[in-house]
Formats: sequence, C-alpha cells, structure tokens
Amino acid sequence: MAAALAGLRAYQDAPRGTRPAPMPAVTTVGRAHLRDYGGDGRPVIFIPSLINPPFILDLAEDNSMLRWMRDRDIRPLLLDWGAPLDDERDLDIGDHVERFLLPMIDALGERPALAGYCLGGTMALAAAALRPVAGLALIAAPWNFNGFPGTARADMLALWTTAKASCEAIGYLPMEVLQTAFWRLDPARTIAKYEAFAALDPASDAARSFVALEDWANGGAPLTFGAGRQAFEDFFGSDTPGQGAWSVGGRQILPEQIACPVLDVVSLKDKIVPAATATGLADRIELGAGHVGMIVGRSAQETLWRPLAHWLSQLQHEW
Repeated sequence: MAAALAGLRAYQDAPRGTRPAPMPAVTTVGRAHLRDYGGDGRPVIFIPSLINPPFILDLAEDNSMLRWMRDRDIRPLLLDWGAPLDDERDLDIGDHVERFLLPMIDALGERPALAGYCLGGTMALAAAALRPVAGLALIAAPWNFNGFPGTARADMLALWTTAKASCEAIGYLPMEVLQTAFWRLDPARTIAKYEAFAALDPASDAARSFVALEDWANGGAPLTFGAGRQAFEDFFGSDTPGQGAWSVGGRQILPEQIACPVLDVVSLKDKIVPAATATGLADRIELGAGHVGMIVGRSAQETLWRPLAHWLSQLQHEW
C-alpha cells in the first residue's frame, strides 16, 4: 500500500510536457472535427471511442500510430468528438454516428476506409453498414456484449443503477463513473502499476510514457446521458448489437451488411474488451497485448501498426 501511494503521489507531482497542437480540421460537424495528419493515398478515418480523449492514437510524437501511418502512403484522419453541448444530453451512441460520423464521410467526396478502436469500432461498423466505404478495420471493438464475463456485466449494471439518477439530473455521464467501471475489471493491476511507477526514475523514458498514458486514461469529456444509458442498458444489459437489435437512424445494423473488406483485430489478453466480444468476421489478427498496450506498447509498431498499414495499403489496389 505504501508503494502504491508513493507511486500515485509521484504521478501527481510528475512534470508534464506540452502536447502537440491539434492537427488542422479538414471538416467540422457541430462540435466534432476531422483532423488531417497529411500523407498520400486513400483517406482513412480513425475513429476513437467516445470514452477518453482521441489522442491515444497520437500519444506522443515518438509514439503515434497516426504519424507513423502518415509516412507510409496512408492519409490518416482523426475523428475528434469534442465535448458534448448542453442541448445534446439525449444523444445516444447511434445518434453520434448519424449526426457526426456519417456527414464527415459524405463531406470527403471520396470513399474513405474506416479504422475504429474500442467503442469507436462498434460505431465504425454501423457507419460502414450505412455508407459505402473502402474498408473497415476493427481494433478491439466490442460487438457481442454477451462475450463479456457475466460478473463484469453485472458489475457494470450495478454501477449504472447507482449512478443513473445523478447522471440523468446533470445530463452527462462523468468520466469518473467510467473510470470506476474500468478499475473494477482488474483492480489488482491498477494498484500494481502505481507500485511499479514508484520505483522508476522520474526522468526516464518509461516514467514519461507512464505519465502520458495515465493522463490520457484519466482525462476526457463526459458522455451524454443518452450515450451512457445506451452503453450500460442496451449494450451491456441487453447486447443489442450482438442480438441484431441495434438500429441507427431507423436502420438495423448487422455485420453481414458490410460489403467492403473487413479486418478484425483482437487481443487474447484484453481484459477491457475480451476477444469473445468481437464480430467473428473472417479476416482476423490475434495479438497478445493489453487493450491499450496494443496501440502504444513497445511492440505495437510490429504487432499492430505494420500489419494494419499493410492491410490498408492493399485497399488502394482492391477498392
């Protein structure tokens, strides 16, 4: 306990660098921006989860999937969801697809590929069912929510039962509620990572990487009440996507509706989005990293970035 608390204090006191300025927006829809990282080739819209800030895909200049992709004949476009506005309290997850993502696809004037991470992948699949796109890459994207362990689903629903009235009153689902849900998935790991941080040299690259990642994990705008309600009640509670009961804009969303090439990336060690929740579509890459480690870990470039870039590059010739 003393080591974990020392690590927490060291994290709180650690110096922070300045994040790079956001990339320019190629298009803006309401409070959401599609940020252009440059590069050649077909545009690929990278769609992060609504949970936590989008910069996990651009964590640091020397640890950025998007900057790395840009230098390999891919034009990455990052969807920055922005912070919900006061009149958006009832927007659910499907409404975010319909109001922000689909107009961005339409505005490009050419068929992009979509690459969605975590809940962003769930949303990307819906968009690919509603618009013609060149390809769809799903990265640790949950679809069959019955694939989560029963205890995890029960814990999530119990947490929502406790928080729902307060969230409804303020119109938002605060990030702190979501953090509690994530901690419950693996509480021992949360303690162990701060114990390990207490022993690091604060000036080391490992310490700086830890701080950058934890700042991302502990940050982010709240979700609208509608999105939070749908995530907990419909997705975790009823598995509406996996049961074929999720509709966006009045249209049922099914994986078999996708006409473009699909790549499904899962990790067999992912405790946040277990491999059992994936769509089960044909082309699949199985990794051995954690949910976040697959994106920014030491082996991420070789195990995920490179094969994903190769797959996206093939779309230039096939579609």
